[in-house]
Amino acid sequence: MSHRIRRVPPADLGALLRVAREQMELRQVEAAFLAGVSRSHLANMEAGRRLPSVSVARALADVLCLEGGDRERLLSVAVDDAGRDHPERSPVVSASPDPGGVS
Repeated sequence: MSHRIRRVPPADLGALLRVAREQMELRQVEAAFLAGVSRSHLANMEAGRRLPSVSVARALADVLCLEGGDRERLLSVAVDDAGRDHPERSPVVSASPDPGGVS
C-alpha cells in the first residue's frame, strides 16, 4: 500500500464552497447530506483543511449549482486518489429488496 501525498487546499476553495452553500440557503448538514458526505468533511473543506475527491467535487458542484469558472475551479483541485475515488477502495454495493417479492 502506497502513501499518498497530503495536498494543501488553495486559499480560496473554502470560501467558494461556503459562499455557494449560503447562496443556496443550505446549512452545512443539509448540503453535506445532499452531496453524500459528512457534515464534518464539508466543514473541513470549507475551513481549508481538506480537498474533495473527484466524485465529491462533482456532487458538491451539482448540489451547490456551481457553474462556469467556479465549477471548473472546484473540479480542478479535486483529488483522484482519496475517499470514494481511492484506487484500493472497493465500490460500495447497496442492498436493495428483491423486486420479485419472496426470495
